[in-house]
Amino acid sequence: MKPDSELALVTTIKEAKGPMRVIGGGTRIIGAPAIGEILSTTGMSGISLYEPGALTIVASSGTPVAEIEAKLAKDHQRLAFEPMDHRELLGTQGTPTIGGVVATNASGPRRIQVGACRDSLLGVRFVDGQGRSLKNGGRVMKNVTGYDLVKLMAGSWGTLGVLSEVSLKVQAIPEAVGCVLVNGLDETAAVSVMSRALGSPYDVSGAAHAPVGVNGHPVTMIRVEGLESSVSYRTKKLRQMFADNGVEITIEHDLENVTACWKWVRDVSLFKNSEASVWRISIKPTDAPGLVARIRADYHDVSVLYDWGGGLIWIEAPEGVNLRSFEFSGHATLIRKSPDTLCKLPIFQPNVGPLLAISKGLRSKFDPRNILNPGLMG
Repeated sequence: MKPDSELALVTTIKEAKGPMRVIGGGTRIIGAPAIGEILSTTGMSGISLYEPGALTIVASSGTPVAEIEAKLAKDHQRLAFEPMDHRELLGTQGTPTIGGVVATNASGPRRIQVGACRDSLLGVRFVDGQGRSLKNGGRVMKNVTGYDLVKLMAGSWGTLGVLSEVSLKVQAIPEAVGCVLVNGLDETAAVSVMSRALGSPYDVSGAAHAPVGVNGHPVTMIRVEGLESSVSYRTKKLRQMFADNGVEITIEHDLENVTACWKWVRDVSLFKNSEASVWRISIKPTDAPGLVARIRADYHDVSVLYDWGGGLIWIEAPEGVNLRSFEFSGHATLIRKSPDTLCKLPIFQPNVGPLLAISKGLRSKFDPRNILNPGLMG
């Protein structure tokens, strides 16, 4: 099913006789095979409003991300939150859509500076599981929304409603970018360096560490963006900050090289040619190296990538391993897995107590028939 308007989407959901698997371009599917008929939003496409001076864009949910990025680039603007492209990691085909970005709250390395996708989201239109057309938020940065359904829909994975339109604030593309590369640090030292960088006055827009980088050795990456003179000054200051670590430090200013480096981090390209399970763990940065060490003590064949200054860990682990069994304060999402692992482990961190009650209550209000992506969120 591919409705071409919000009215058609209302009719489709009202007339549904059973469950539906809601997708955009189908590039971010991480759950079980589709239950019931597939409902794709790609028929609802197009940019309806773009005001460069107001830093806002409004588009139908099925609009390709590439189309939006191309439109913004003509006015030297971009989506601030650097949405991840899951195709390399998941081995999926298709075209990423802006609705899929919002529904999964897909946010890249720049989240540490500008926030997640939900923080750039100004308004939404969607159709819930009862076939009601709902609107929340607006098309400008200042609006009175009442209940903040905008934030609720971001990251709901199509379980509360099917997005038909989204409004986003955007930002100007900076004049220059630089990346400080600190080579040879162990993971504890790398998190310490990233924390120092993020706590500095140098406005860091990316902080990541790969124990095995593109060149095969440990590398810690600190990114800054802005006016050319400012970027030059800040990268030099950061280099001076870390000179006492006794390791090799280089500064990369070439736009093409820096862009490729952070795309590699954003899309977790380190794991693209493997069939092992991939976990995404959100955790306090200072706890991250210790958790990884405990996991490695039991499972030696583990690869890791740290993003968000260590607050986000991507872990490639053997199939069937439940990383939630290692007690830690945070949450773990099973992003890539085999069908056997899927049968044994839930995708998302299970809700308990008050969170479980709130989650069930919301679904009962927005999708009382339980027809929108049933079972995906537990």
